[in-house]
Amino acid sequence: MTLEIITIPCLHDNYAYVICDAASGTTAVVDAPEAAPIKAALDARGWGLDQILITHHHDDHILGVADLRSAFGPQVVGAAADAHRLPRLDMAVAEGDTVTVGAAVADVIDVSGHTVGHIAYHFAAAQAVFTADSLMALGCGRVFEGTPEMMWNSLSKLAALPPETMVYSGHEYTEANARFAVTIEPDNADLRARVAQIDATRAKGAATVPSALSLELATNPFLRAGQQSVKRSVNMEDASDAAVFAEVRGRKDRF
Repeated sequence: MTLEIITIPCLHDNYAYVICDAASGTTAVVDAPEAAPIKAALDARGWGLDQILITHHHDDHILGVADLRSAFGPQVVGAAADAHRLPRLDMAVAEGDTVTVGAAVADVIDVSGHTVGHIAYHFAAAQAVFTADSLMALGCGRVFEGTPEMMWNSLSKLAALPPETMVYSGHEYTEANARFAVTIEPDNADLRARVAQIDATRAKGAATVPSALSLELATNPFLRAGQQSVKRSVNMEDASDAAVFAEVRGRKDRF
C-alpha cells in the first residue's frame, strides 16, 4: 500500500497532514488549523479533499474545517467523546474503531490527557501514526484536561506501537523540547546527537517532524519515565512510572 503524506505548516507553529491513498486517489487531511495552506497544497497537486480527520477540539486544530467543508464537501471524522465541542461530525469514532482513507486503514487510539477525547490515527500498513498534541517530537502536550496518569497511559499505548512507526505530531516545538530534555538526561548520547541534528534542521528552516518512534523511545523524556536513568535524574528511583512522568511533565511546565 502506498500512502503519500504531505506536511503542511499552518498558523505560527502548527502542522496539518494531507494524506493520499495512491491506489484510489482518496485524499484526507489530519487536522485543519487553517484552510489556505491546505487548499494551496491540494491545488498544487490537483487533488480534492474527501475527508478531514480531527484529533481534538482545540481551535488551532479545527479553525479551517468550515472553509474546507464549504470548498470540498469532505466527510468530517472525530471523536464521539468530543463531538459536543467539535465541528459537526459525519462520522464519530472511539478507540477500537477504524477509519479508511481509500484502501488505507487507520486504527483509532484514545490518547486522552492533553484533552479528554483526544484521539490518534494509526495507519499500521503505512507505518504512520498521527498524534497531534499527545506524543510530540521530544515532548508531549500539556495535561490540560486529563490527569498525569491518563496521559502516561496514552503515551504507553503509543510507545507500544512498532518502533519503525513514524510519528506525525501537531507542532514545531522540538527545539524547545530539546532544551528541556537535556536537563533530564544530560548524559544520553542519543539525545545529544539528536539535539545537534535538530539544530541543523531548524537552521535550514526545515520541519523536525515526523520522527521515528524508535528515536522517541531513545530520547524523549516523557516516554522514558520508566527508565532508571530518568528516575535517578529526578530522585524518584522507587516511584511508579506514572508518578515519574508527572514529575517530568511538571518540570517542563515550569521550564
